[in-house]
Amino acid sequence: MQPPSILVPAPWELTGNGVVWLYSIPKDFNLQHGFLADYQSEAYHSRLGAVMLMDYETSGVGPYQELLYLPAIFKLGGKLTFSVSKIYVSTEASAFSGLANWGIPKEVADFSFLNFKEGTRTVEVSTGNQPFFTAQVKPWGPRFPFTTKLFPWNRIVQQKQNLLLLTKPETHGNARFASTVKINSDARFFPPVHLLKPLATVRLSDFLMSFPVAEVIT
Repeated sequence: MQPPSILVPAPWELTGNGVVWLYSIPKDFNLQHGFLADYQSEAYHSRLGAVMLMDYETSGVGPYQELLYLPAIFKLGGKLTFSVSKIYVSTEASAFSGLANWGIPKEVADFSFLNFKEGTRTVEVSTGNQPFFTAQVKPWGPRFPFTTKLFPWNRIVQQKQNLLLLTKPETHGNARFASTVKINSDARFFPPVHLLKPLATVRLSDFLMSFPVAEVIT
């Protein structure tokens, strides 16, 4: 991939909607399928993880879509934190700036969304005309406000050129619980999360996310 000529520096503000699947993920699953970097394997702490599918309507680099895997909670730089081990985005601008700003190892893929009645949504993610992730979710129940300020590990740490970069994104918006009608992924490209049972599935809407400048930690 040839990097764009323009880096869009942090901070970013993003708006959009998405889906979050929360999991209790066995360590053996992550060691086999989680695409862990060495620094993540060595800092493994506990098994709470997530898959996030985001559809950003606005961002520092314009609209784009994103699929990412948070395998577990890690202890990095003396802090309990999440860390991304696999992530795809729909634009090269997001991939280039994401790595440069926060050390997030983004890869480019194609995203296709279909919306149905009552909020049901289907997504297919592919690379080189090879679909590797499909999911369909159906929201249920009332909407409720959410904010990540209440979450104790609201941060990610990524390694970039032997440095640890800590970022504390903040998000607030509306949410509904959802049922996963179907989900499937090709383990060659993304962890086979269809082998896991989610603790909860949440459909996010009308959110505002702030992604600040990363800080270097030791």
